Amino acid sequence: MRLYQHTGNIKAGLFVLGLVLVSGLMLYTQSLVKNLREDNREIVQLYAELMAKAVINDSDENLNFIFENVIKKVQFPIVQTNEEGKPLSWRNLLDNKKTSEDVKPIVRVMDKQNDPISLIYHDPMTGEEHVWGVLHFGDSKLIQRLIWLPYFEIGAISLFILLGFVGFSFIRNSEKQHIWVGMARETAHQLGTPVSALMGWVDWLRKNPEKTLDIVEEMDADLNRLNQVSERFSQMGSMPKLDETDLSELIKAVVNYLEKRLPSKGKSLKIVNEITSKTNINANVTLLSWAIENVIKNGIDAITQESGEIRIRLCIEKEEVRIQIHDNGKGVEKKDWKNVFRPGFSTKNLGWGMGLSLTQRIIQDIHRGKIFIKSSSPVSGTTFEIILPT
Repeated sequence: MRLYQHTGNIKAGLFVLGLVLVSGLMLYTQSLVKNLREDNREIVQLYAELMAKAVINDSDENLNFIFENVIKKVQFPIVQTNEEGKPLSWRNLLDNKKTSEDVKPIVRVMDKQNDPISLIYHDPMTGEEHVWGVLHFGDSKLIQRLIWLPYFEIGAISLFILLGFVGFSFIRNSEKQHIWVGMARETAHQLGTPVSALMGWVDWLRKNPEKTLDIVEEMDADLNRLNQVSERFSQMGSMPKLDETDLSELIKAVVNYLEKRLPSKGKSLKIVNEITSKTNINANVTLLSWAIENVIKNGIDAITQESGEIRIRLCIEKEEVRIQIHDNGKGVEKKDWKNVFRPGFSTKNLGWGMGLSLTQRIIQDIHRGKIFIKSSSPVSGTTFEIILPT
């Protein structure tokens, strides 16, 4: 129950974690963009120095050679202008502008991305510096993709989360509805045995009123059973108290109750209890007896032939008690050995898949034990094993 009380904190924590991840992604991408821009700037700075040295020569051949064979090899947009800002030459412009007037707006955009680098001529005679042009450069395609990458990733992640949220909400609502219906059916199933037995006893009393004392104990057992069913469901929502319990007596009581209420139409069933020695464990009698009863009933339902048998064994290994409940029923397919404990999964036509799911919760969550199918086949039947700490 505490988990549900902290649901708001969990959601807030996940939201903050999402913001941290998005912020980290944005900062990392911006860092990459900054480093790439600095690398491009170093390259343009080198070109500016080469061009400045080439200007010393009166011939324009060196300058043309640098622009044609060096600058045109770069992968990012670059524009050379004169001192007044008139574009003289350009390279790698996306829309292939032809005139200097068409290039001017692009130059203004590039200057917002990167500071232009002046082409400075050093007069060897006077030592003065003269600016004879400017190199403007923009972001490469790689940088542009990196700038937009976080937004695409955030959009894709948001879409994935949205679809996942919608999908999981649908699944959760379906599971809730199924569990509610399953719990109602399980409640009716639990009440069905004692109620139908009491109805049978009442009908028998009408026909044999003189034999009332003969069945009082049985009726009392069914009434206690109804009270036990109420206790079972009331204790499932909390952490029940565990007391020292004689496991052999607990199983004996479960077997004795079920033996007198086994289905008799079309089947010859018997429950063989091989547990005789006293074995003490810490357990909740009400819930553990429910779990063992569910496994036995599951075995009874699995028996389709006329002659059926449920056999219960017990062995102690170190600090563990192992209870084996074997039936000679139709068996469980290997792929469903774990599925049988999932809420809603059932191999029965009219089953709701709650009995073994509740059993697993009782064994694992409350008694810190384990329950699993040890073996199963259509020929030899199925063996469930329950492991409990001594």
